[in-house]
Amino acid sequence: MGLVTNQRGSRAEAAQEGPPVVGSGGAAGPKRRWTNLMPLVVAFVVIAEIAFLGRLDVAKNAAMVDTLADFFYRSRVPFEGDDLDFVVSGADRNSQSGTCEEWLEREDAVAYSRDFAKEPVFVSGADQEWKSCSVGCKFGFSGDKKPDAAFGLPQPSETASVLRSMESAQYYAENNIAMARRGYSIVMTTSLSSDVPVGYFSWAEYDIMAPVKPKTESALAAAFISNCGARNFRLQALEALEKLNIKIDSYGGCHRNRDGNVNKVEALKHYKFSLAFENSNEEDYVTEKFFQSLVAGTVPVVVGAPNIQEFAPAIGSVLHIKEIEDVEAVARSMRHLAENPEAYNQSLRWKYEGPSDSFKALVDMAAVHSSCRLCIHLATLSREKEENSPDFKKRPCKCTRGSETVYHIYVRERGRFELESIYLRSSNLTLEALKSAVVSKFTSLNHVPIWKSERPEVLRGGNDLKLYKIYPVGLTQRQALYTFSFKGDEDLRSHLESNPCAKFEVIFV
Repeated sequence: MGLVTNQRGSRAEAAQEGPPVVGSGGAAGPKRRWTNLMPLVVAFVVIAEIAFLGRLDVAKNAAMVDTLADFFYRSRVPFEGDDLDFVVSGADRNSQSGTCEEWLEREDAVAYSRDFAKEPVFVSGADQEWKSCSVGCKFGFSGDKKPDAAFGLPQPSETASVLRSMESAQYYAENNIAMARRGYSIVMTTSLSSDVPVGYFSWAEYDIMAPVKPKTESALAAAFISNCGARNFRLQALEALEKLNIKIDSYGGCHRNRDGNVNKVEALKHYKFSLAFENSNEEDYVTEKFFQSLVAGTVPVVVGAPNIQEFAPAIGSVLHIKEIEDVEAVARSMRHLAENPEAYNQSLRWKYEGPSDSFKALVDMAAVHSSCRLCIHLATLSREKEENSPDFKKRPCKCTRGSETVYHIYVRERGRFELESIYLRSSNLTLEALKSAVVSKFTSLNHVPIWKSERPEVLRGGNDLKLYKIYPVGLTQRQALYTFSFKGDEDLRSHLESNPCAKFEVIFV
């Protein structure tokens, strides 16, 4: 390493000196070389004196040699054009395998101006404090303190305006994502493309794994529809099914033929099918009609979200009437399943074996209340803004020693705020290595997934962590769950080079 440093030093010196000077001025060259040798001369004089006096043993002499040599390398001012990673390498030339990680841990450490434990995210709204939230989070009203966010428009500068609604955009146009983003800083709707989704689903609200009851009703399906003026074809679909001799018990205000004074979920449990007909066909707009059908252990027949299969607990567990023309085919499927117990039971197999990982990942999102997720979102935006300052951009984020580079990466579980450090080496910069490093890190921390206490006991599993998704912090849940993935190892490498100190979020199932 010393030879390499001397070679680099010589090239730099030659560039500074320029052509030799003839005559008496030529002495400037030897004088400069003598100046550059001074640190080594001083080092050897000191060592000789120590050895002569005999005041230190052999081990301490060796340590002193290392210390002085390190001082020479560390104190050398890099020439313009020097490779900064190389200078770090020179300083750590005798280090063991963990040195780059230790150096990055120290050099990339940041002190943010705001401690959210002492100064919680403050949102103007009903007075409440989310003590279980992973970031300080408080809702309330205060004339003295400027809130980080407030619901509605307009808001003062530096206060984020928030739209929060669980209604369909077909009835409330401002809930359309594209329209909402024109005026609001943060959008919270049922859309998974919003900043903080607020869905109708959660393990706590719905006993999704409730046991299946015997199907004792003579009618194939039950319906609870009270809004007879919906802006889709749901009433036409109900009428079309009846015309195809699908017997339906209607408990709602529309086409009622049964007394509606019943417990909806308890009534549904005795039917093979439930008509989960929404009042609009909008992506991600999936209400309690669908989730109550799952609780009841029926097969939902859906008119509504075009992407309803993304909400299905398993393949084949849902029948979807996408258009009115689909009614006849769906009616055939209903009759087939009703007449073939084995096929029907296959549609409910998820009730006994558990739903798919994709379904668990979706519903697990609601294990953290949307108000807490709003605070996490606001705190994340605050830190990202601060990280754009010049001081933060000085972080090295990677360390090169010899031919290998170590990348410093940050990761957190979805629903958490603080990030943990992991490190990847250029010799093994792959997606599998990233996943393995994430699992190893959280396992070493004895990490308990955030959904552990929310899920039904039969779905909690053991203590091993199963990684389902890993994606950059800042993506929407639609991107994270369904559309984003690295295209390969090269795509990951490109992302790490383009995003120093890259931050990721992970979903465990």
